[in-house]
Amino acid sequence: MNKRTLLLGFSLFLILILALIMWRQYQGFGIQPLANKAAFEIHIVKGSTAQSLLRQFAEQQLIVDVHWTKLWLKLNPHLASIKAGYYEISPQQSLVDTLQMMVAGKEKHFAIALVEGLTWRQWWQIMQQHEALDTLNTDINSIIVELNIEGGSLEGWLMPDTYQITQGTSAKELILQAYQNMQSYLEKAWEQRQPLLPYQEPYEALIMASIIEKETAVSAERPLIAGVFVNRLNTNMRLQTDPTVIYGMGESFNGNIKRADLRRPTPYNTYVIKGLPPTPIAMPGKLAIDAALHPQDTAALYFVARGDGSHQFSETLKQHNAAVRQYQLNR
Repeated sequence: MNKRTLLLGFSLFLILILALIMWRQYQGFGIQPLANKAAFEIHIVKGSTAQSLLRQFAEQQLIVDVHWTKLWLKLNPHLASIKAGYYEISPQQSLVDTLQMMVAGKEKHFAIALVEGLTWRQWWQIMQQHEALDTLNTDINSIIVELNIEGGSLEGWLMPDTYQITQGTSAKELILQAYQNMQSYLEKAWEQRQPLLPYQEPYEALIMASIIEKETAVSAERPLIAGVFVNRLNTNMRLQTDPTVIYGMGESFNGNIKRADLRRPTPYNTYVIKGLPPTPIAMPGKLAIDAALHPQDTAALYFVARGDGSHQFSETLKQHNAAVRQYQLNR
């Protein structure tokens, strides 16, 4: 074997070694972790490209060699079509995982808890204070008209839940989702309701559910409280429930109900009016709706708070007055 053949073989060997090194380096670009030690958020604006993202990463020293990385990206075009949005980058997340996340549009999600028993006014305050929700220019009245909501108010019509949203989600989008969730659940629950209930339509059951929701936080009591209220409606008795009085007082309520408040006529004061108030008084959850449509069979017509979150139920006014003396006047 002459020197020329040996030199050619050695050169080919070096080229092969160099090619293997470059191939391994190329392969490593995708799986190499970004240099961030803590999670951070990034906003990809509409029209941004993967190449501009790599330049940004290089400026932030998250990747080492932007030129090789750009070449790697050209050889992986399926990772170039990133979507606009807000993304969260985990500590030392790989470049390929980052680009795959952006190509799929898997934006960071924010939780917003809309709790049962609160009013629409309270929910709106929560929405306005949320970091990710866009409430600007939200026309609530136009949403009510668009949905043709019975009662002319969103009160009661939105399903309590913890919703997942992305940065910039509009308040209208969230409201529509919560409304559809409530509509769907109420329709199914109405179809499966107990017979001979004193409601003419699902909306009346929704109103009752909102009162039940405000009266107790004890799940086991909801059907029994529903049974009391159904008994009162069936016997033409007034509901006489404090939460309706409070709702009717609006922002003037300071935490105390006086006797004058119980006598003051409002559309919601069930110490004065007979039957149900004109709209729900809060956002009822599923358990309250179920209780309204499946009340417990009971002879009770009265109940009073024991002071520990539960209630004492009575069948007669005499029993009720005794319970009031025991749990309210002596306390």
